[in-house]
Amino acid sequence: MKTFTPKPDHIERRWYVVDADGAVLGRLATHVASVLKGKHKPIYAPHMDTGDHVIVVNASKVRLTGAKLEDKMWHRHSGYPGGLSSLPYDRLMSTRPDRAVEKAIKGMLPKTRLGRAMGRKLIVYSGGEHRQSAQRPEALSIGEIPKWTGLPAPKPEPEPKPKAERPKGRAAKAAPAKRAGKKAPAKRAATGKPAAKRSAAKASPRKATAKRAAKKES
Repeated sequence: MKTFTPKPDHIERRWYVVDADGAVLGRLATHVASVLKGKHKPIYAPHMDTGDHVIVVNASKVRLTGAKLEDKMWHRHSGYPGGLSSLPYDRLMSTRPDRAVEKAIKGMLPKTRLGRAMGRKLIVYSGGEHRQSAQRPEALSIGEIPKWTGLPAPKPEPEPKPKAERPKGRAAKAAPAKRAGKKAPAKRAATGKPAAKRSAAKASPRKATAKRAAKKES
């Protein structure tokens, strides 16, 4: 069985609005972080950003349990020596409640480049109105799992080109025609019998004169 791996074509991002009125900060953060990661989708993969966009409204009405409002501190460091600044949460919630909610949600995302990409899909408003009406976001309550409609319809595959019909019968068995090109050099004509060997040695002049004299005497 092959392991399914999502591709960019499989990812379909949607927009949701979460009302934080009366919600506990920790439970709100866990639910929004899971939607930003895409854990509510069957195609979820930890190495890809398959999540959706989330808009959080009424961040100023979030509540903290126990004594966190007085004891919990918000820390920030500028990166320079002595650049640490701390602020109690009761003061932070009165001045920048959207910053407190955003910090709690992004703290539950991966501390990598992928986690920063997930955090960019989060928008927090301290009031009850938002500016993303053009995206037509859907209302999502805390603890509700967004509906999954499945992967987008696959694109139709192009029709294969018809193959050329091959000849049947004797024509198919016929040898293929030779390519036009340089002609092979003609073979040299076979040579005849080897030249006759020369006579062992020509008659010496003395023997020739002796033969002539014998003929004259006869």
